[in-house]
Amino acid sequence: MRAAVVVFPGSNCDRDLAVAFREAGAEVTMVWHKETTLPDGVDIVGVPGGFSYGDYLRCGAIAAQSPICQAVKAHADRGGYVIGVCNGFQVLTETGILPGALLRNAGLKYICKVVDLKVETSNSAFTSAYNAGDVIGIPIAHHDGNFYADETTRNELRDSDRIAFTYADNPNGSVDDIAGILSENRRVLGMMPHPERAADAGHGGTDGVAMFRGLMGALTPA
Repeated sequence: MRAAVVVFPGSNCDRDLAVAFREAGAEVTMVWHKETTLPDGVDIVGVPGGFSYGDYLRCGAIAAQSPICQAVKAHADRGGYVIGVCNGFQVLTETGILPGALLRNAGLKYICKVVDLKVETSNSAFTSAYNAGDVIGIPIAHHDGNFYADETTRNELRDSDRIAFTYADNPNGSVDDIAGILSENRRVLGMMPHPERAADAGHGGTDGVAMFRGLMGALTPA
């Protein structure tokens, strides 16, 4: 598997994501935000967490206008795989690759802790190594992780089995407890929790390892 991890000014989880991919067996290339193309033969693009461009305007809004995001969108449009984590999820909503928006946490405070997530579907490359109904412990670290989408969009997500993860105990006010969603073709995942921070026993948890290992066996080239 060949992975590309995008790096924006203010990214702080890019190397964590790269390490998680490498530990799962992927060849990883870091891609600066001013690049206009992705490396040849990339199977999956990782849009990492952090505070791209200092979260000015809205979280992810400026990053979504960066040159590399046009290439990421083109990759997704032709059926390539993309994972956006935390700020990366915000970027994917700002580009329109995924629906909805990430608002200020309901409690108006930054939250950093491990939370329990319920796996809502195993029908995706990202969740294939889990069973629907599994509860996994994954860290969160965000101030604007409150997922919102209108009722029509939420019904579409639910009816098409595109809600990937929900919070067991909602920490931020997200509608329907949504923590992560899939694109229509199920090849793009956006999630606020950080699976790459749960991929090393020395860091306190390994419940994210299955996601990255599962990707290795499940990806189909774009």
